[in-house]
Amino acid sequence: MIIAAADGSALGNPGPAGWAWYVADDCWAAGGWKHSTNNVGELTAVLELFRATAHLDDELLVQCDSQYVINSVTKWMPGWKRKGWRKADGKPVMNLEILQELDAALVGRRYRFEWVKGHVGHPMNEAADERARAAAESFRSGLPVPSGPGWSGACIGEPDAAAPATAGPEPAASAAAPEPSAHDDRSPADATFFDFDDPTADWLTMSLDLTVDEHTRLLERARAAGQSPEEFLRGLI
Repeated sequence: MIIAAADGSALGNPGPAGWAWYVADDCWAAGGWKHSTNNVGELTAVLELFRATAHLDDELLVQCDSQYVINSVTKWMPGWKRKGWRKADGKPVMNLEILQELDAALVGRRYRFEWVKGHVGHPMNEAADERARAAAESFRSGLPVPSGPGWSGACIGEPDAAAPATAGPEPAASAAAPEPSAHDDRSPADATFFDFDDPTADWLTMSLDLTVDEHTRLLERARAAGQSPEEFLRGLI
């Protein structure tokens, strides 16, 4: 599985904008525009990630802090297509061209999305956010845009070795999900990983069975985060 983060940034929203996807420090890409919106940056980051990995058969896990992007792909897009790319109120879908390109890029791909809260220190999300913002700032300043190495030989092998273990649930499809009018980073109702019987308990014990490969990856990710495996797992939960 390829684990990647995708993010967008717009200074002023709209304003100088950037996008970025990130797998590792030697496997990422970024770009942007002189004037665009945050949602365009978020969508483009995901689109460019799918394009960069189109030659691979690996499952792709996209970590994203944008509910707009996740819901567009997993909930709303089928209904939009049936209605001729119009929303429930009959108005045209915004960012239509990018959404149609993304719809085409998803064909035949194995993928899922994981919502992560932005700007709280999530390593992968922060790395993508920093690169997207750097692209936006470069356009604002008229400086060369740090576009990254892209997908190269350095991405092959263990592309997700620096990534934290993933634990969030896949966003559930729902035809009744409300359509957004703007970028929304609030936690979706189904973003809670566990629903304990006693939410007031100070301490709860749980056991987790891991394969040898999963345990090795957990140790690597915990070490990269400067934490013990136990502390790392507690942070995910």
